[in-house]
Amino acid sequence: MPARKDIDGSVSVPAFYGKELRWKREAAGLTLQATVANSFYAPSYLSEIERGTRRMPLRLAIHVDRVLATDGYFERCCKDVQKAKRGGHAEYFADVAEMEQHAETIEEWAPMLVPGLLQTEAYARSIVRAAMPRASGKEVEEKVNARLSRAELFDGEDPPEFWAILDEPLLRRRVLPAERMAEQLEHIADVVKTTHSILQVVPETSAAHPFMMGMAKLMTFTDAPPVAYTESLHSGQLIDYPALVKEYRQSYDLLRAAALSPEASLALIQEAAEDHRNGKDRDRLGHRTVA
Repeated sequence: MPARKDIDGSVSVPAFYGKELRWKREAAGLTLQATVANSFYAPSYLSEIERGTRRMPLRLAIHVDRVLATDGYFERCCKDVQKAKRGGHAEYFADVAEMEQHAETIEEWAPMLVPGLLQTEAYARSIVRAAMPRASGKEVEEKVNARLSRAELFDGEDPPEFWAILDEPLLRRRVLPAERMAEQLEHIADVVKTTHSILQVVPETSAAHPFMMGMAKLMTFTDAPPVAYTESLHSGQLIDYPALVKEYRQSYDLLRAAALSPEASLALIQEAAEDHRNGKDRDRLGHRTVA
């Protein structure tokens, strides 16, 4: 359990919220353990919320209001805290970026774009600029830096176990000039190897499979229930309802079975990188016919 320390509520909105939470809890004479009892969250999770390093999930806020008899205060303030500005991430993704830092496992299905944790700076900038064509250079760089900083979790003392499944066409999609695309694909392979992560590719010859409708991310934690996350063009949905998370888990497990082995997948990524460098990706696209 982290050592107790004073909280400066002026540092940020989450810190102010957390300081108030600790004051109410201690005024009620309850320990962290007693406060989270029957909530599926660990005392360490609540401790980090009190210190402003983690955001309060709505489900836990409702539980805390009931235990502390605070008349819905923490539930009402929860959404305001979630909206507080957070380092360049879209509002709908900010909670996910924070959860990544505490995850025990992260599993992703990426049918269209390279996952953010595996993107190079050039790739990230190209994607951000495409999504925000009217944004200023400062806005673009803020979002690029926020995206790249997420990968720092791999450098922590206890990084999450990472598993990604990519769709083969995204390896061929020319998001960048050929040389930069080759560098992006080689970066994926390097990260996977150096972090002892697992990566699979679903071949374009694959038949129908789960998750044909869009991307998904699954995360598990040592001190909180698992969650799933899905995203579309300008919105995302964080899912913590246990039955629905279980369905996403089952679909992801089936997707693994449809994908190539990790060894074959890395070989395919290397092949795609060489194709970009040698111009074979252009030849491949040029020989395809459009129905």
